[in-house]
Amino acid sequence: MKGEYYKTKESVDEYIQKAKDVNGKALIDQLITYLQPTSSVLEIGSGPGTDWEILSATYQVTGSDFSKEFIQRLAKKFPNGTFLHLDASTLLTAQKFDAIYSNKVLHHLTDEELQHSIHRQFDLLNDKGIICHSFWKGEETEYFKGLLVNCHTKESLNKFFGQQFELIFLEEYSEFEEKDSLLLIGMKK
Repeated sequence: MKGEYYKTKESVDEYIQKAKDVNGKALIDQLITYLQPTSSVLEIGSGPGTDWEILSATYQVTGSDFSKEFIQRLAKKFPNGTFLHLDASTLLTAQKFDAIYSNKVLHHLTDEELQHSIHRQFDLLNDKGIICHSFWKGEETEYFKGLLVNCHTKESLNKFFGQQFELIFLEEYSEFEEKDSLLLIGMKK
């Protein structure tokens, strides 16, 4: 998450343009089957706010991002929203939530950072709290515009999350190519 890409106005503008037709509605529809309406949700990596807006139609959502540029834009675009400047690996907040959601964010973490994030998520969730995260599927690790892209398999996600969460949904789905992504939904043990 520590790359420079999302820190400048120009890179944020570029990302918003590239992602303008992409949203997590299908992922959120899956989440809705496991999480009651009006539940409190922390979104990790809200970016331009596309998924935050969809989540907010059903839940009490606190958005977050590591990019101060995104946080400023979110606060301006959604003046009644709550947004935190958070690193996905440390999640330094004292708030508690019923669920934590991210859409293609946690793949920017190294394995060690992901492990730390999972422990923090466990701590931030209320009893029987739900996690819902999407990842690029694969075994490769690469850099895109200076950002780590650490792909995962069902097996690796089960290894990372399985100790602290009961995995209730872990399936492949297609975002840009056939079965290029994984959606994980779990419940705090």
